[in-house]
Amino acid sequence: MAIGYTWDVSTVDTYPTLDGNADVVYNVHWRLNAEDDANQDADGNNWTATVYGTQSVDTADISDFTAFADLSASDVQGWVETAMGSDAVTAMKSGLDAQIALLITPTSVTKTLSS
Repeated sequence: MAIGYTWDVSTVDTYPTLDGNADVVYNVHWRLNAEDDANQDADGNNWTATVYGTQSVDTADISDFTAFADLSASDVQGWVETAMGSDAVTAMKSGLDAQIALLITPTSVTKTLSS
């Protein structure tokens, strides 16, 4: 499988002010999307899977604070991945891979009896 992953970290919770700084991010609403571009469903669409959640961000030391207007998605993604730890990120990606594998080759199928 050729599975690619993309993060969506565009929604955040902020403190209006903290230690003299405005709009300090303390929580990130994230979504990790996986897309298999090597396999398609019957309609020709790539198989996809998604996991989502929230991740708190440590604000105990904001001496290297970046103004909200200057934040990029890659900055915030980095905070999320660091806070989660590489093992958790790897486990989530493995879980997404498994979800896609089950979509491609299901181990169970629900069917409806005809009357």
